[in-house]
Amino acid sequence: MTTIHEVAAAAGVSISTVSYALSGKRPVSEKTRRRIEDAAQTLGYQPDAGARMLAGRRTHIFALTEPLRADTHAPTHMAFVLATAVAARRRGYDILLLTDEQTSDGMNRVAASNLVDAILVLDVAPDDERVDIARSVRTPTIFIGLPDDQRDLTCVDLDFEAAGHLAIDRLADAGHAAVHLLGQTEVSYRKSNFPRRLLRGVEERAADRGVALTWTATGAAATDPALVRRSAEAALDDGIRAFVVHAVGDVHDVLLEVLDERGLALGVDASVISAAASFDTSVLASPIDTIPLVPQQSCELAVDIAVRHLDETNVPPEIHLIAPEYHGAGSVRPPRD
Repeated sequence: MTTIHEVAAAAGVSISTVSYALSGKRPVSEKTRRRIEDAAQTLGYQPDAGARMLAGRRTHIFALTEPLRADTHAPTHMAFVLATAVAARRRGYDILLLTDEQTSDGMNRVAASNLVDAILVLDVAPDDERVDIARSVRTPTIFIGLPDDQRDLTCVDLDFEAAGHLAIDRLADAGHAAVHLLGQTEVSYRKSNFPRRLLRGVEERAADRGVALTWTATGAAATDPALVRRSAEAALDDGIRAFVVHAVGDVHDVLLEVLDERGLALGVDASVISAAASFDTSVLASPIDTIPLVPQQSCELAVDIAVRHLDETNVPPEIHLIAPEYHGAGSVRPPRD
């Protein structure tokens, strides 16, 4: 096993300097600390975790609390878990995944044991019980998502309201006076905050632009293809030719099938925008304009902020909203003069 003596020799510093740099017990210049960390990583040096905890030093472990419920859409949630793990590993940290549905139990446990250096929170609910825990523990806690009560919290997320604004603006500029939103599952609007936020953005901008808005959820616990089909057909029967889809890929597939059956050409007779899509929309039968939700963006920023809380003192709580981007693919008809 690599020893601290070998790390010191490789970095060209004393053993005590290596100890200070890796423990954080005394200040070391950023240049020296990075040289020592690079040497430790290259040589595979890992101080004993128990000793690090007893000394109040870093464990180089982040807890990631992600409750896995029966209604969880696993591909979407695992995309965020993977993005967080990759970002953490790039910064020299491992991830301890907490998946218990009673999210407070695991979070209290790791905070009380000093097992982790920071806690990252996924699948944030409107009235998330982890908010009170984050305020009560000393462990830096970063929310990847926004609860209703954001006071004294640090949160990172896509600006879902702005994404809703952007989608309606594109459709209104194309001359559509009515839009139908195919939304998330019904349970998502009760247990998660992001569907509500995008819906709020769509509703706000539709009112501002004088666009008639209707919307439907896509089922109870899982996507209901028959419900999606009925919703799309009813909207078309009402003369609506513009759709915003905030749902999984299967919902897009059903909508595209209905449009094709009606003989409506995408980007000519009808317009479709996929809002806050976290999957690869290129696999769809037809290209669709997309406002993507990129897990890597929010997860990498959250990890960077967590490390900053460890490296600096008195970092103030802050809400970090990522501006949405629009990727055109020809599924929205050109703007009307």
